[in-house]
Amino acid sequence: MALGAVTAGAVAAAGLLTTAGTAHAASTLGASAAASGRYFGTAVAASHLGEAQYASTLDTEFNAVTPENEMKWDATESTQGVFTYSAADQIVAHAQAQNMKIRGHTLVWYSQLPGWVSGLSASALQSAMDNHITSLMTHYKGKIYAWDVVNEAFQDGGSGARRSSPFQDKLGDGYIEHAFRTARAADPNAKLCYNDYNIDGINAKSTAVYNMVKDFKARGVPIDCVGFQGHFNSASPMTSDYQANLQRFADLGVDVQITELDVAGSGTAQADSYTKVVQACMAIQRCTGITVWGITDKYSWRSSDTPLLFDGNYSKKPSYTAVLNALNGTGTGATNGGTSSGTSSGTSSGTSSGTSSGTSAGTSSGTTSGTSSGTSSGTTSGTTSGTTSGTTSGTTSGTTGGSGGSGCSAVFASVNAWTGGYQAQVTVTNTSSSTISGWKVAWTQPSGSTIASLWNAVQGTSGSQTTATNAPYNGQLAPNASTTFGYVVNGGTPTPPPTLTCTTN
Repeated sequence: MALGAVTAGAVAAAGLLTTAGTAHAASTLGASAAASGRYFGTAVAASHLGEAQYASTLDTEFNAVTPENEMKWDATESTQGVFTYSAADQIVAHAQAQNMKIRGHTLVWYSQLPGWVSGLSASALQSAMDNHITSLMTHYKGKIYAWDVVNEAFQDGGSGARRSSPFQDKLGDGYIEHAFRTARAADPNAKLCYNDYNIDGINAKSTAVYNMVKDFKARGVPIDCVGFQGHFNSASPMTSDYQANLQRFADLGVDVQITELDVAGSGTAQADSYTKVVQACMAIQRCTGITVWGITDKYSWRSSDTPLLFDGNYSKKPSYTAVLNALNGTGTGATNGGTSSGTSSGTSSGTSSGTSSGTSAGTSSGTTSGTSSGTSSGTTSGTTSGTTSGTTSGTTSGTTGGSGGSGCSAVFASVNAWTGGYQAQVTVTNTSSSTISGWKVAWTQPSGSTIASLWNAVQGTSGSQTTATNAPYNGQLAPNASTTFGYVVNGGTPTPPPTLTCTTN
């Protein structure tokens, strides 16, 4: 699209928003976004809703939520055909009580899949995918504003190819279209989104997604929105063509949403990056909302990067003020005592169409949202990073525990690794001949590393050991059935724990 069209659209939108913001500058993130007809949301973990400051900050500042892990496949259908909604229901009920929008995340994704999914034949997998989409969307029909129907289906690098997954490998390219058509039939009123990371700027990956969306719109395949995750750090800043990229998608006739925003760093530099992201959204009429991937730094999937708007004590950071100002159409950066502390500094990474430069972070898990990063310029290089994307790496290790003729096994796998941390997944399998009602996995976390977040289990300690006890929804396992839990580690390397034991309740 022509640069002139971007500029004209930006000026028109900015003019309208500045007038409204200057006249009635709201004092919270959600209210400020709502003044322009947008939402400002956050990822939420059900396990933290009982914390008073967490809940009060959520209720005061945000007008939309995205469940971090509670609607993913392993949390809702760990056993085929048996659906558990209790944790997700808790988030939905809380959001509805506060009149918040709810984004459903996510229906079809290559990660956080229970083991039984990858073992299905092509026809059985198609049926299982259809049933999973229909069951979740029917359960939450009328409650979900938008669903991430398919998540992270494209590879990193310069190929623009589809990512290998059970769905891609067995069902082929058509599975994405099929998923969207199934979703529309299940809930005609929910917005249907495709969501991915490292598509924030114009590059080979984002262009592949763009071409898919363009094809879908031309052929009448139901797609309403595209989610741009927005995990930024010094190695992968917001690119200079960020707004132009969002605009070209909007010009296809879909909404654009910033779905998992977090920015590593602190102070003015972090605030300036947040400002630029928000201003880009505000300049595009079809940018309907922004979601940050968590409320407080202490619960972020990359907490050591302090990437969110509230610190570990729920104090507002300079980035909070910068975002609020940008939503209200005032200011250009962080403020301190009401005084501007600087204008935005350039974050151009020199990307150009068809190539990708810098590294980028992918979705969430743990708060889940992890990522894959690595530099790419024609070809992909670098290392995987984050908690949800990238290829499975590492080794597996485990021991079988239990007594009295019944037991379970726990098998460790490194999913992703990056400098200063990694994501692990543990598969728990019922190795007995009868159904078990609960399980507990114990291990000694290697020295120099700490668990930043853990999901699909309840974390505890037993002496010097870390324990993970089944969540209310995944304790019951039939013989040979399995479930998974995951965690993000700060520090250390992704080596299996020296001991990993599983016992049954």
